[in-house]
Amino acid sequence: MLQKSIKIIEEMQYPTGLFAASKLDVKTGYNLSWIRDNVYTLIGLEAAEKYNLVKKTLRALLDILLKHEYKIDWAIKEKPKHAYQYIHARYNPSTMEEIWENRGNKQNDAIGALLFKIGDLEGKGIKIIRDENDLRIIQKLANYLESIEYWHDKDNGMWEENEEVHASSVGACLAGLKKINKILNVPAELIRKGEDALNKLLPRESETKETDLALLSLIYPYNIATKEQRELILKNVEEKLLKEKGVLRYLGDQYYFRNGEAQWTMGLPWLATIYKKLNQPDKYAFYSRKTLEAMNGQGELPELYYAGSNEHNENCPLAWSQAMFVASLKG
Repeated sequence: MLQKSIKIIEEMQYPTGLFAASKLDVKTGYNLSWIRDNVYTLIGLEAAEKYNLVKKTLRALLDILLKHEYKIDWAIKEKPKHAYQYIHARYNPSTMEEIWENRGNKQNDAIGALLFKIGDLEGKGIKIIRDENDLRIIQKLANYLESIEYWHDKDNGMWEENEEVHASSVGACLAGLKKINKILNVPAELIRKGEDALNKLLPRESETKETDLALLSLIYPYNIATKEQRELILKNVEEKLLKEKGVLRYLGDQYYFRNGEAQWTMGLPWLATIYKKLNQPDKYAFYSRKTLEAMNGQGELPELYYAGSNEHNENCPLAWSQAMFVASLKG
């Protein structure tokens, strides 16, 4: 299953190094590349020690940002007032051009995720940064997070939906700045403001959401939640969002709603990985079994299953889900 999943993931990579969110020929728009999805896909490939693929993809993401450096400069000079002025989250994986459709373009966590993974790998001795151009754009990403005032900026969050301050976004930015601080100069005040904001928000995800699947990111990969915060996040997710075929993103989720909220498969290997890291073998085994049960006949993990059914949507496989499964086995 491990090798099959790695092959499934590799088949979603474009020659540029970027990964589609799903199959390259899917008609839902998931043939495009998201910064965040690429970073999460790399978590699985890193666990499988596919370092050349990891380097190629992260450098492709840096190339995208270098291509749009002028836009980042504008946002640093003056805090963006409109969504289109933010660094976009989606790109054409062949041309590396922005997708201009307004689809929740304010996704601060994507920038935090990228900084986190670059800083994390560099700290492990896996060289991602090629030259002064890469260093310059990474420094500008930190400056960008300062300009948008990430600690209280209302963004669209991991799910590209309504604008509010999301704990998962604040936490991603904070984790990214703390990791990259070992390479670049990040003002201590910039980190402190994020810590203060996150502690006030948790264990809620936002003003409208008590709990959310996205909060798992603060436990893994970011490892930024305290023990008490971690326990509350896991308790809330497992008691309120865990279902048979996956995990709800949040209560009342209308995306692919059919007689109930859709069940996202990525939540199962995500929880498995967390419990593996926490050295709780019984819970790790439980979520590993549930992950296998959520796979279709081809060994693929779809984006989601409709509520109370064995029918999944057309975004199958989802690179993020498949990568989380690899991480749960190898991480």
